[in-house]
Amino acid sequence: MKTFARYAITAAIVIVALLFGKYLWDDNIYAPWTRDGRVKANVINIAADVSGIVTSVPVHDNQFVKQGEVLFTIDKNRYADALAQAEATLTAQNAEKLMRGREAARRANLDSSIVTSESRESADSLASIAAAKYQAAQAARDTARLNLERTEVRAPTDGYVTNLRVFVGDFASAGASRLALIEANSFYVEGYFEETKLPRIAVGDTVELRFLSALPDLKGHVESIARGITDRDAATGRELLADVNPTFNWVRLAQRIPVRVRIDDLPADHRLSAGMTCTVVVKPR
Repeated sequence: MKTFARYAITAAIVIVALLFGKYLWDDNIYAPWTRDGRVKANVINIAADVSGIVTSVPVHDNQFVKQGEVLFTIDKNRYADALAQAEATLTAQNAEKLMRGREAARRANLDSSIVTSESRESADSLASIAAAKYQAAQAARDTARLNLERTEVRAPTDGYVTNLRVFVGDFASAGASRLALIEANSFYVEGYFEETKLPRIAVGDTVELRFLSALPDLKGHVESIARGITDRDAATGRELLADVNPTFNWVRLAQRIPVRVRIDDLPADHRLSAGMTCTVVVKPR
């Protein structure tokens, strides 16, 4: 009986170990969780729409700004002068348009014995040209006014100033990014799940987010699942044909697919930063 008891205890320990090992294997291979989670947010590259010398930068790095708040200002004098010149040109073109219009109207009312048909057509053409020049002057005036307004670069949304690289005295070129603005209400998490775990993940599933830092855990839900990643072995040969690698690695690693997670009820005083890491645990329904 003692021998049988020893064998039974040994067998029970082995069975429990095997079952526990299978549980660990299934939890590691198939359970929908990953340590490879990244906090992300919408990053807006802020650039000036006009070129010029930067005259003021009323914000500082990592500052929270409201939508419409001025981030930096470009010298307005040049664009104010351009607007004044455009308005003067518009006034001159308006006077010419009125003059040509009155001239064409007078010739249209005169008898054909006094004014030839060719003269009438010429007057009408000059009136049309003057009207077109007036419209072009209007467009130039509106553009000059818009450029003057764009000398003040404003925040397009609420967010955090990041990587500020503009200072008073710098020359800002149109279209060149000078700072980044992280949209305040755009934080989300992207978890990179192995392809073996995707069958247990569905859009709408509840998600628990455990951060590597001391931040409290947050709740969320699966918003979407990526439908494609880059194939590193896909290449194109000189004849524009597929260049397939003839070798094959016997050790196959599961590909990681991005899963986007929306954070539910993000606290107003949150301390999330884009790039933080976290563990993403999906709770299948």
